[in-house]
Order: sequence, then C-alpha cells, then structure tokens
Amino acid sequence: MAEPMALNKRTRAALERAQAEKRDQYLAFVLGGEAFAMEIRSIREVIQYGGLTEVPLMPAFIRGVINLRGSVVPVIDLAVRFGRALTEINRRTCIVILEVEHAGDMVTLGVIVDNVSEVLEIGLSEIEPAPAFGSNLRSEFLAGVGKVGGKFVILLDVNHVLSIDELAAVAGTAGDAGP
Repeated sequence: MAEPMALNKRTRAALERAQAEKRDQYLAFVLGGEAFAMEIRSIREVIQYGGLTEVPLMPAFIRGVINLRGSVVPVIDLAVRFGRALTEINRRTCIVILEVEHAGDMVTLGVIVDNVSEVLEIGLSEIEPAPAFGSNLRSEFLAGVGKVGGKFVILLDVNHVLSIDELAAVAGTAGDAGP
C-alpha cells in the first residue's frame, strides 16, 4: 500500500516541476527538408504565398514585396538568406509575417518557408545550446536546438537572422555590384 502512495507523490512532484518550468511557444516550419522553429512572440501571422511583386536590383534573398492590408512588406527567402538555393514555390509554400526590432521601432517583414507544420511548446530543459559544428548556418542565427518527441528542431534567433542593419548592409553591397 505504501508503494502506490510513493509513486503518486513522485508522479505529482514531476508534474508540478513540469508545470513550473517555463515553456515557450514556437512556430515550426520546414525549409529545404529541415525542421526549424522561431518564437511565436515575433510572428504576426502566416499567409498563403501569392501576390509577390519583384523589385529590380535587390539581392537574391529579397524575393519582392507584398501588399499586406495597405502596407508594403518586404519578403525574404529564408533559404537564400541561409546560403541555399531559391525556395521552390508550391501549394504549401507560406509567408510568415514577423515583426523585428530596429532602432526602437518594430519593422514588419515576411519570410518564405516551404510549409508551416505546427506550434510547439518547448521547455528550457528541452533546449540545447547551438552546436559549434554540424550546421551550415551561422551560429548567431541559432537560438538553440529543441528536442521534441525524440526529434530535433533548429530554433532560430529572429533578431539575428533578420537583422535590419545586416540585411541593409548586404543589400547595399549587392547594389554596388550592379551594372
């Protein structure tokens, strides 16, 4: 009789620890066959790909702009930003609309992803630091690696991946190389 009570106490203690642990929400998506996620706090919405207007003389990672309820929003191809080939557009391709901070203001950007899969809740104990090897992404782009259901998902640091200053510098360099 004492054993079931001890088990219940252990189970209850484990449950209380899990509930006390801070769990953040992440939007999980696929890009080039790999699982990525970013904190949901910076995401405004997810829209179906379409209505993109290409802008001449922009670097390859800026695919164009969209009209989002009267506002012009630049759209970045996240695969190209990571040094990969252009994202192939298909029926599941989405644009994730984000807000990133720049000089105290919030700037709205869109990023193209192959598809959005789900919203994950990941606790701090389920996140490992970004590895120094094994990824072809710049280490400052990574917030860590989440362990979810026995699989790994790469957690992106949106403020570094979409740093307005760095994007502007890269765009300026690409513009200087023009005809």
